[in-house]
Amino acid sequence: MGSDDAMVSPGELEQVMREAGALAMEYWPGAGNDVESWEKSPDNRVSEADLAVDRYLHRALGDLAPNAGWLSEETADDTARAEQRRCWIVDPIDGTRDFLRGRDGWCVSVALVEEGQPVLAALEAPARGQTWLARKGEGASLDGKALSCSDCAQLAGARVPIHDLPKTDRDLAKVSQPNSIALRVAMVAAGEADMVLTMRWGAEWDLAAAALIASEAGATVTAATGEPYRFNKPEPRIFGVLATAPALHGPALERWGGRAGEIANKAARPSGFVN
Repeated sequence: MGSDDAMVSPGELEQVMREAGALAMEYWPGAGNDVESWEKSPDNRVSEADLAVDRYLHRALGDLAPNAGWLSEETADDTARAEQRRCWIVDPIDGTRDFLRGRDGWCVSVALVEEGQPVLAALEAPARGQTWLARKGEGASLDGKALSCSDCAQLAGARVPIHDLPKTDRDLAKVSQPNSIALRVAMVAAGEADMVLTMRWGAEWDLAAAALIASEAGATVTAATGEPYRFNKPEPRIFGVLATAPALHGPALERWGGRAGEIANKAARPSGFVN
């Protein structure tokens, strides 16, 4: 069992994540299972799998770091957690749409945040047989193999996981897009994509784990406006993500940063968070 002063090891977190992934697979329609789901807000579905995995993680991660706070998409938020030095930030199933459709573009996302910054992170994508791990200052891995982002240095031809590109951005190259934003950012970490950009309000649980994995693989990761992330805030919302190969971040901000700022300023205060 961990303690508040002892760092949880990647191996301890990996074991919990594998069990969480196995639990999620018991509900996944892609394996022939039936799962109950409903809308918790417009265009934002949740399933019994999300809640079951959330309950398991709350218990198991609490055993690893019993004095850490808790922030999860599927748990009512107690903002007192923002006063704690450490906090677990969890999305039990990131990419619920793909999960419910029986597609493999979803994962379990967990990060341990300390003083506002992720220090340990994991993504478990059991339908893909993938486990992503990162520890601050020690690099990132996929199934035990060290990760390194690409060295792409120009926007023309840069690979982006997206379904359709606007006419103005067709100098970019499309690659397959999983529903999970965490997996899209992880693709940058693995050199499978060169850039991910989203320009909408989201939540800390969408990106806390993936941000550490990508940055430990050498990528540059910020909010869509270029601002650095800080996690475990009293109001855990964030505006988009810009995760890129290092040389692309500046050119990407030059092209899209102004637009992102305008959208962030004009967007209505979100009433919920959409995966």
